[in-house]
Amino acid sequence: MKKMKRIQAAALASVMALSLTACQGAGGKSETQGGSTAAATQKETEKPAGQTTAAAGKTKISITFRNDGSDVLKKWFEHAYETYDKKDSIELDIAPITASEGDYFAKVALALQSADTAPDIVCEDTFQLPSDVAAGYLTNLSSYLKDYKEWNDGTFYGALVDGVTYDDGSVYGIPYSTDTRGLWYNKDVFAAAGLDTNWQPKTWQDVLDTCKVIKEKCPDVVPFWCNSGVATGEATSMQTYEMLLYGTGEQLLDNNKWIVKSDNILKSLNFISTIYKDGYGPSLSKVLNGEAGNIASREYLPKGKLAITLDGYWMTGNYKETGAAPWPEYKDKLGIAAMPTSEGQAPGSVTMSGGWALSIPNLSDQKDAAMDFIKHCMSYDVYLDTIIAQGNIATRTDIAKDASYSSQPFMETCTGFLSGAFYRPRNSQYTTVTTHIQTMVESVVSGTSPEDAMAQYKSDVTNSVGAENVVEK
Repeated sequence: MKKMKRIQAAALASVMALSLTACQGAGGKSETQGGSTAAATQKETEKPAGQTTAAAGKTKISITFRNDGSDVLKKWFEHAYETYDKKDSIELDIAPITASEGDYFAKVALALQSADTAPDIVCEDTFQLPSDVAAGYLTNLSSYLKDYKEWNDGTFYGALVDGVTYDDGSVYGIPYSTDTRGLWYNKDVFAAAGLDTNWQPKTWQDVLDTCKVIKEKCPDVVPFWCNSGVATGEATSMQTYEMLLYGTGEQLLDNNKWIVKSDNILKSLNFISTIYKDGYGPSLSKVLNGEAGNIASREYLPKGKLAITLDGYWMTGNYKETGAAPWPEYKDKLGIAAMPTSEGQAPGSVTMSGGWALSIPNLSDQKDAAMDFIKHCMSYDVYLDTIIAQGNIATRTDIAKDASYSSQPFMETCTGFLSGAFYRPRNSQYTTVTTHIQTMVESVVSGTSPEDAMAQYKSDVTNSVGAENVVEK
């Protein structure tokens, strides 16, 4: 019991520290945009979500999510409200947060600490669940799920149910998206470089060899892009470092202890170092900022300025008519290759998978109404259109059978990656460790030797989680 309390306290302290740092960096001003109220009432854009006032006779619920430059989630919630049979008694306040991924988590953590600012529904990256649960920020939904038919009849994928279940067996979110990752490449660039447009590298060296050819044959094209900085937050940890580390056969934890020094950590960092030392990556001004992922997917790749990017399936959502960067030819111009393991060893390829969930903050005062609206958001007809628009992989098994969903370009291939997917540790210390991963990767990209970066990572993680919770390999 004492150990659990110590872990919870550490988790809360780390989240609060991260939150305060992010807000100080933003000048102490909230970037919550409360300007989209679905009901026809006066907008309250200057008040945090938790301080809004409902119209007479109506119950107000507020929903917060990250605004990444597209309106897909906002349109989902608006459509859900318009088709809601209880909208005459419910007012919905849609309050997105405009921020980088890392800042979004920090701002949400701050909001969840006060009844004045906590929304009634929050979009949670599932890797945040363990720490947010340990900190007491989220509502245990188990009692609400007893009469939720789709939750109990196997409609939701079991692995994704596990992803929102805490280690005490309680559920803290309804998963609405999942994903896989791979190597997306521009076929026109490959053709111009004389490369096979049906590309599937077998080792990391194959990837580097391809980058070398592209640099020589297409000097105006960036050969390779991967999230590489602190500003891109969890995308740097999961999409870059963990995709590499897990491809060596090693994971972040060994017997529930964090591996802080190993040959495989060094191997992963050396790959990243080679990308930048050999001139295969973008300029640091482009990659070390919070919009790096959008620059790669929405600008460089469609315009033929980038050959390969290590990214997730959701990227294709940008290219649809309703996306942030419509690209009608994307299904013909893009290719997708599985990320190979380091030496081509079994299983041959690797992907990390995660996802997002709709959760109810513990300080919400409209939990019943919030849960009812979540169920409506996740109903078949409402959910189908938005998951297609998001460009994400569905969490409902029945959606996977719908022709309009399954016929999407690359859907079959990327969904197939799920069969061997790895998931981040369900450990409340992960939200602390991941920030040190991001710092380690950025330091290598910025010129620090992999050996020195790993040594600093070892020191940082040990200081954060305690020497009894780390191990060297």
